[in-house]
Amino acid sequence: MSRIGNSPITIPDGVSIEISANKILVKGKLGEIEQEFFDVSLKMNDGILNIERNSDEKAHRSKHGLYRSLINNMVIGVSQGWTKELELVGVGYRASAQGQKLELALGFSHSIVMNLANEVKVETVSEKGANPIIKLTSFDKQLVGQVAAKIRSFRKPEPYKGKGIRFVGEQIRRKAGKQA
Repeated sequence: MSRIGNSPITIPDGVSIEISANKILVKGKLGEIEQEFFDVSLKMNDGILNIERNSDEKAHRSKHGLYRSLINNMVIGVSQGWTKELELVGVGYRASAQGQKLELALGFSHSIVMNLANEVKVETVSEKGANPIIKLTSFDKQLVGQVAAKIRSFRKPEPYKGKGIRFVGEQIRRKAGKQA
């Protein structure tokens, strides 16, 4: 029995939901997201959305909690938004943003220029004596996570010195170097 799938989703003010045959469209002040769903049914009552599975088959049980989490993330995204912060740890590592272009200097012979989707807003913070920080903001949680993972993949944190791109607050497991 899915505990996550059974909990209802409260719809805040300013968010509208349209349910068609097997699609849900969530609109809010920050944007709109559409999602297909299968093997579950959605019931809307007085600002509360309930997700019910069609039967007790394994495939239906497995998707019950999944669609509840996806729809809840959509509702939170269009009302509040999602933010991911990345920290550049290393000597000479820099980041700068011009519109939807993010330019990264990560110790390679060339700088990396990444074009971001229009739904993602990027901001860089560079303070003297602190590591540069990249802030990604969007209403789509999946897209923000995917863009953050792509940026992190350019220079993953290494376990000996801890240099690389990491999420703010992420703990890197450190290893001891060679024994002399």
